Amino acid sequence: MTVGTGVISGASVAIDRATVDELEAATVESQRAGVERLLSVPAVEEAFVLQTCNRVEAYVVTGDGPDGRAALAAFFEDVPDDVLVELGHEESLRHLMRVAAGLESLVVGEDQILGQVGDAYEDARAAGGVGRLLEEGVTKAIHVGERARTETAINEGSVSLASAAVSLADEEVGLDGTAALVVGAGEMGRLAAQSLAPRVDRLHVANRTAERAEHLAETVDADATVVDLADLDEAVERASVVVTATGSTDYVFERSTVAGAGETFVVDIAQPRDVQPTVTELPDVTVRDLDALQTVTDENRAQRAEAATVVEEMIDVEFEHLLAQYKRKRADRVISAMYESAERVKAQELETALEKADFDADQREVVEAMADAVVNQLLAAPTKSLRDAAEEDDWSTINTALQLFDPEFGEDEESGEEIPEHLRDQMPDAVFDQLSDD
Repeated sequence: MTVGTGVISGASVAIDRATVDELEAATVESQRAGVERLLSVPAVEEAFVLQTCNRVEAYVVTGDGPDGRAALAAFFEDVPDDVLVELGHEESLRHLMRVAAGLESLVVGEDQILGQVGDAYEDARAAGGVGRLLEEGVTKAIHVGERARTETAINEGSVSLASAAVSLADEEVGLDGTAALVVGAGEMGRLAAQSLAPRVDRLHVANRTAERAEHLAETVDADATVVDLADLDEAVERASVVVTATGSTDYVFERSTVAGAGETFVVDIAQPRDVQPTVTELPDVTVRDLDALQTVTDENRAQRAEAATVVEEMIDVEFEHLLAQYKRKRADRVISAMYESAERVKAQELETALEKADFDADQREVVEAMADAVVNQLLAAPTKSLRDAAEEDDWSTINTALQLFDPEFGEDEESGEEIPEHLRDQMPDAVFDQLSDD
């Protein structure tokens, strides 16, 4: 008998290993749709999907590792194996913390990823994908992300992917005295507009929802005008620099949109891409995507190396706290079962004793109180021992206690051969052999 409670498996496709095309192949319609798709697999109990402009990640909770890996392999079936990073139980938990802290971001320490993890958490909850394991794992990651930004200099200067895109445009074509166009009024569009505003003479903002474009144009410190998406070709003619960051699943810039625009520098930080690939064939149009931002972000990574080291140490501590938390709760489940078993025995014995004796109400109350006290005193020591054993991964003690207090407990649960792989790896061979023999 064991106390296995599920295992987290994860898989990640990110721009540091994958091309933009490969990242696009991993993209799903929405985070919520991705969670629903994973939950449709019978073995999947919980699911979480994080999708940003430079990464697509999925996590599942299953009874064992192979089921989780199979579900994720099917989810990422269009992605080449060499760019897909598989994560085991503990690797998934640690990786989520690194992502939320900004250590895995293209722009190290960016603030936007923390909000994106929070949005993914809400999407997963809305789809019914968050249960006990992912609730604790994802909320711990968000907590670590918040600590990293308030207690270290990892986000000093508030650099973002959008500001990196603007820096790239400045390096390659210059921004002073130009007119620029920002397409998309979401978080990245807002950051791009704010970065461009102090440098350009005129800023155009286009968005599918006009009200959001108008709001963005009003909030930036620049001479800004709103452009209807239907008039994008005219807007491109008036702008020499374009930053596009929409959430559209279709191309926003087709070849015909920019064919007559003259010399235009376009940075596409959307995922899926906003710019049709054939646009790069136009002689007057230069298109840069996430791959081209590597040089800018490499400089950022070097500047934040010291803060990143502090965040790494913070993650080490929080990771150990999370594992201890999981173990304590695992022990609490066992302890709860142990008390339930003892209560059943106590009730049976009390009923038998009270039937044989002619006690009045006061005497019955004294006997019942004595029985409660005996049970509590008897279980106090094993309760402490079980909690200590869980924290020390002492499965032999837990198993023995369960057998002692309720030999029938868990008969329908996992046999020794079904111990989750991540737990089996942590157990000494002798203990595993003992549990397998029980």
